Amino acid sequence: MSMDTVFELSPKKVEYIKFINGKNGPVKTNNIAAGFGVDPSTITKTIVELADEGLLVYVPYHGVSLSVKGKITAEFLIKRHRILALALTHFGFSHEQACLEVSRFESFVSKEAIDQMCRAMGHPNKGICGDITHDDGCLRI
Repeated sequence: MSMDTVFELSPKKVEYIKFINGKNGPVKTNNIAAGFGVDPSTITKTIVELADEGLLVYVPYHGVSLSVKGKITAEFLIKRHRILALALTHFGFSHEQACLEVSRFESFVSKEAIDQMCRAMGHPNKGICGDITHDDGCLRI
């Protein structure tokens, strides 16, 4: 899976990757399950799929962590959320409304679209949810 096709991740996988990214070190599947209010077996199935896609390092009974590819993906997923939420605030959405609305559709927006939006917005450094980082894609003219 290339960064151009990262939007092919399901919304649930996007949330799991962002959740794991927000933790320090390996995360136990029980902790992920508790964070999302689901059964640990549901988490394990998705974790294995993400590991098969090269986004996670999964060691049964020891937890999961992001692979290098997973960290790059997580950075993009966070950037995508923040760019889209910031854009919605320009159309009158409150911060809370923008964040909630973006969560409904963000997993379907490509990196190319986010890079173009980032350039059009002048490479903002702050979003409503935190700092926005930039990469070669959005900085390319």
